[in-house]
Amino acid sequence: MGEIRTHRPVLLVMAAFSRYPEALDWGRARAAAEFGPQVLESPRMPFEQTKFYERSMGSGLEKTLWAFKSLMDPLELPTIKLATNDWEQAYQREHEWPESRPLNLDPGYITEAKLVLATTKDRDHRLYLGNGIFGEVTLYYHAGNWCARPWTYPDYQQPAYHEFFDQCRKYLREQYHRGDCGEQKW
Repeated sequence: MGEIRTHRPVLLVMAAFSRYPEALDWGRARAAAEFGPQVLESPRMPFEQTKFYERSMGSGLEKTLWAFKSLMDPLELPTIKLATNDWEQAYQREHEWPESRPLNLDPGYITEAKLVLATTKDRDHRLYLGNGIFGEVTLYYHAGNWCARPWTYPDYQQPAYHEFFDQCRKYLREQYHRGDCGEQKW
């Protein structure tokens, strides 16, 4: 029988995309107010790998990735996903954009071995986490590289994303090495 242990804290990451720079700025500020400062941020990259979101979000989307300074308990991912869904709706109500979804926020977390994303959609490869939220291991880390699964979204297979997640993994390992798991806000 294996020894039962609690899970170490993980690094909260979030993807945000929109066609409006001010929406991304609003999402960044809202997330920082709730989860603390971002310690890492990717450049804003064109999000052109799919047309799936054009109907609800328009064209010319840009995506950015954030990682937060404070580590978190992975059990909090469903609560965080519900919060970001509420923020998306609040942003849509507070602004007069023609699209029904002017901002998309996708939280997840990084461990030393994987990137887990939260979603409201059930599929055969996703596990139920609670409160209507599922978790998906989108990437896994093997032999010094981030590796895709058959279901990994095309954008998450891009080298720029892997470079960002390398930085995230390095930051997380530094926190573990220092014994500083940060002030957990969630």
